[in-house]
Amino acid sequence: MRVIVPLQGVVQGSGGLFWGSVIPCALFYFLQLFFKTRQRHRHPPPPTPTEVSSALPRCLSHSSSGRGATASAYVSGRANSLTAHSPHHLGLQKVADNPYHQIHNPHGVIQLGLAQNTLSVDLIQDWIHHNGTAAILGIAANCCGLNITGVAPCHGLMEFEVAVAGFMSQVLEKPVFFNPSQMVLTAGATPAIEILSFCLADNGNAFLVPTPHSPGFDWDVKWRTGVDIIPVPCRSTDNFNLSIAAVDQAFNQAKKRGQKVRGIIITNPTNPAGKLLNRETLLDLLDFAREKNIHIISNETFAGSTYGNEEFVSMVEIMEAEDHGRDRVHIVFDLSNELSVPGFKVGVIYSYNENVVAASNKLARFSTVSAPTQRLLISMLSDTRFIQKFIETNKLRLRKMYNAFVAGLEQLGIECSRSSGGFCCWADMSRLIRSYNEKGELELWERLLNVAKINVTPGSSCHCIEPGWFHFCFSTMTEKDIPVVMERIQKISETTKSHS
Repeated sequence: MRVIVPLQGVVQGSGGLFWGSVIPCALFYFLQLFFKTRQRHRHPPPPTPTEVSSALPRCLSHSSSGRGATASAYVSGRANSLTAHSPHHLGLQKVADNPYHQIHNPHGVIQLGLAQNTLSVDLIQDWIHHNGTAAILGIAANCCGLNITGVAPCHGLMEFEVAVAGFMSQVLEKPVFFNPSQMVLTAGATPAIEILSFCLADNGNAFLVPTPHSPGFDWDVKWRTGVDIIPVPCRSTDNFNLSIAAVDQAFNQAKKRGQKVRGIIITNPTNPAGKLLNRETLLDLLDFAREKNIHIISNETFAGSTYGNEEFVSMVEIMEAEDHGRDRVHIVFDLSNELSVPGFKVGVIYSYNENVVAASNKLARFSTVSAPTQRLLISMLSDTRFIQKFIETNKLRLRKMYNAFVAGLEQLGIECSRSSGGFCCWADMSRLIRSYNEKGELELWERLLNVAKINVTPGSSCHCIEPGWFHFCFSTMTEKDIPVVMERIQKISETTKSHS
């Protein structure tokens, strides 16, 4: 009204009503425009998306400063617990980075820490050269006739299970019957041990395991199942032989701690000590398992690699004469070891428990043996004349290499526990350690690995309670390599003496 009243004279003049209406409206819109213009100067308009991308720095997800501020991606506690490297794994990595070769890399790291056998691989290579293609393609008379596109059951072809049953009887050199329906085939002995651990024990339960044992049990048994290992110490004073008294003591101590023991895992021949479990010991273990209501896993991955004068007795032989408690016995074989072809990765579960076989058949889907591998081995194992020659030749070569390696160590003043099977020499190097404890043992291991360029396994990795014992695998080299190994060990020995 204050704006309109001063205009009263204009309204009463010429134009009257028309100008009285137009002028106030014009003033109103003019004032609106004036205030909008002032506000635009005070607050500039928001930039367009194009202006934002050109004016601002790169977003945090791409900037260098943002990388440091971003939280790391989540990894499970299970995975994080496996990131630490043991001496066993560190040694294997050293060999992979700088492998020894007599001609091409004579100063590389010599592999003596992996229980594999390459002494008779030439026999296998020769057979595959002459028969491999026909076996895999299924055009040989003694092959199953499947082509390479065929899909095999996860637990193995029936033809393969039958062939493996016949092969194991041939390896034991005794009229022992293997029932193929009790057999589950896996991609190596590692998943076979893991599957049995999964089937026989729950998370937090435990297995008794005599020591020294293979370092592999620490991950085969424990990593994914959550099952624990209770060591049963075997001592040098008993020549590292297993006693039932030690087993009983470990069981009772675990019971006092509140641990539920579900079974005992034995290795026959033992690894790394190479001892054979006799018939009496196996029967005592079976009685113990019945009494305590626990299982027995008999790891017989070196059954065909015996070379001593003692008789090898398989748990299968024991079970043929036993009717009571059969459902608590499970056996593991390893065709990769028996045939000097570690890359084939073929393991066998042989169980007398129907539920364990049924569960293992399903779990084998995570570790199947490829159909071409099975087809090749069906043909090879069916060639009984070749297999017999291979078994005999392999045992002779193992015995010869073992004797030569032990003799070389003895010349250096290093004694070995007498072995009757397997691929390893269990050597007492305690006189070369500067302090008689695990620390002194690992210091010697580091000097052997980094100075002498020899990868061996320290006894502590095998849970041996006596410092200074080392695991040497002699079946991964040739006789020509033995003097090289001994020369390198001698340098470490001389260095130790000079510091003492």
